[in-house]
Amino acid sequence: MKIPVSADLEAGYSEDINKIIDNVLRTADVGVAGINIEDSLKKSNGLKEISQHCKLLEKIRIALDHNGYKDFYINARTDTYFRRKTPLLETLERAKAYVESGASGIFVPGLIEEDEIKEITMNISAPLNVLSIPGLTNCNKLKELGVRRFSFGNALSDKVIAFLEKNAAQLLEFKDTKHLYEG
Repeated sequence: MKIPVSADLEAGYSEDINKIIDNVLRTADVGVAGINIEDSLKKSNGLKEISQHCKLLEKIRIALDHNGYKDFYINARTDTYFRRKTPLLETLERAKAYVESGASGIFVPGLIEEDEIKEITMNISAPLNVLSIPGLTNCNKLKELGVRRFSFGNALSDKVIAFLEKNAAQLLEFKDTKHLYEG
């Protein structure tokens, strides 16, 4: 069975456009079906200028297309809901510009208000991806609002790690495995 996997490339693991493009191509070369690439600045608190991120997205799309990866999915993440007090209008502006620059979809973590989700899905011509956070968990409701992709980030792995840490601590403390067989 072949299951498409996407990779979170953060901001590309470089500030150099050519290095970011190389990172994307190497990711595609190993069989990844798509990436998340964000507009957050890594060395300071803020967002890249829209035109700067659009230029990067355009160059990534061109490089992918020229190297046989026309179906490679670019999920352009915008962190407006993490960085701005009133993010809706800027999110719409960024989303439209990113799609025009070659993004396959738009990822808006932190977006939670149903009316804003609907506003975005109705005004962009690409699938909207949101992040599961408390208060935003029901896939069926999100589908009704027009959301096409849903990420749960590290929520599941955090639960598993917390469970393992708790049980390992009990093993060390009590020197007994009885609790592993209860319940």
